[in-house]
Amino acid sequence: MSGDNLCRLTIQEAAPMLQRREISPVELTEAFLARIEELNQTLAAYVCVTSDLARTQAKQAEQEIGNGQYRGPMHGVPIGLKDIYATKGIATTASSHLHVNRIPDADAEATARLAAAGAVLLGKLTTHEFAFGGPSWDLPTPPARNPWNPDHFTGGSSSGSGAAAAAGLAMGTLGSDTAGSIRMPAFFCGIAGLKPTYGRVSRRGVTPLAFSLDHCGPMTWSVADCALMMNAIAGYDPKDPASANLPVPDHAATLDDGVKGKRIGLIKHFYDGDIQAAEPIKLAMAAAAKTFESLGAHVEEVTLPSLRDFHACNFVIMLAEAYAIHQASITKTPEKYGEILRDRMMLASFITGYDYVQATRMRTSLKAAVDTALSKYDFLLTAGGPTPAPKLEQMPKFYVFENPLLTSPFNVSGHPVLSVCNGFSDAKLPVGMQIVGRPFDEAGVLAAGQAFEQATPFRNERPMMQ
Repeated sequence: MSGDNLCRLTIQEAAPMLQRREISPVELTEAFLARIEELNQTLAAYVCVTSDLARTQAKQAEQEIGNGQYRGPMHGVPIGLKDIYATKGIATTASSHLHVNRIPDADAEATARLAAAGAVLLGKLTTHEFAFGGPSWDLPTPPARNPWNPDHFTGGSSSGSGAAAAAGLAMGTLGSDTAGSIRMPAFFCGIAGLKPTYGRVSRRGVTPLAFSLDHCGPMTWSVADCALMMNAIAGYDPKDPASANLPVPDHAATLDDGVKGKRIGLIKHFYDGDIQAAEPIKLAMAAAAKTFESLGAHVEEVTLPSLRDFHACNFVIMLAEAYAIHQASITKTPEKYGEILRDRMMLASFITGYDYVQATRMRTSLKAAVDTALSKYDFLLTAGGPTPAPKLEQMPKFYVFENPLLTSPFNVSGHPVLSVCNGFSDAKLPVGMQIVGRPFDEAGVLAAGQAFEQATPFRNERPMMQ
């Protein structure tokens, strides 16, 4: 199998081949390292490639599998981590000059769990500065570019994670999501991205943006691969105060359960009412609803509070909590921050304790509205963004404030959300949708996404990167 073909394998496809020793972790890792060498100068997905470590881990995985010590579907699988996940002995910079020399002395919990599952670390992936300030050109490394068209935006802040998963520069990646930072790159890059329930995946060792809104989760080419990564990273961590001490199911075991008999509430007013999404988005959502109906689900419109209310609540809380994290260092050394993050933090400094308390009170009622809807429906469905990926150079400094994000409601509520590709624009840029589930029903959300992927042709199209 050629190197490019190896890099187009999904984790679900590669895992049994690795277990049967039809391909080796060394062979697979070398193929990805070669592809990164070829394409990263264009895409800027990686800020650091850990070639030596990857080769060492791949050789260890090969020996273990050969000796019958197979650890599971992630064993020997090459992955990348957003550069806010702590990696022992490897720079974790959050794409900021403030942390450019930061070398953690311990792994993040999610990093450690992937290592325990036998994954091979290819390197650290580009992020907006501290998962918020970007896309920026005044950071230690340039912003990532969209594999479908490098002139276009990847979404943020898990920008390198989205680009790498789409371009075949890693079999799976981890991102973080505070207002949509897993789901926006998934939308713009045409991949699957899961924001788990708040507390399902440990955030310990992950550079925080907003303590009560941050989520960690997988970004992959397919829904099934998200399920396999979730099996490796999900679970209780007593050292993360927000971690949920609940049983974790086998997310892959129920992937083929389908949606027959399920009730789905379509939140149409989020993208066709509260804001007006572009026509390709509306058409893709209408087609997706029909696809779910053809699979035996019942789809009907449901009304939630205004998207603008959710977004305002999310951003007041996020800015206040982010400023609490950065106030001391940005006051002392503002020159070490990029312009975009520095100016956004200036806005955050005007939020009062009154504003924060009122937003947290509002959050309770907004979350209750989502819970009420999900007491009537198995899943909720809405668009992932208002337009296909815009031009990278045209992204304004305050774009996240100018229009409400379709992703932000579910950081406010904490529910699990899966982003999946549901079409393409005339310019062959992907678009996507969000499938929202009940708390801790990641398995159900993934099964719904799997049913949609299996019924549609979108996973067969890849970016034409040479």
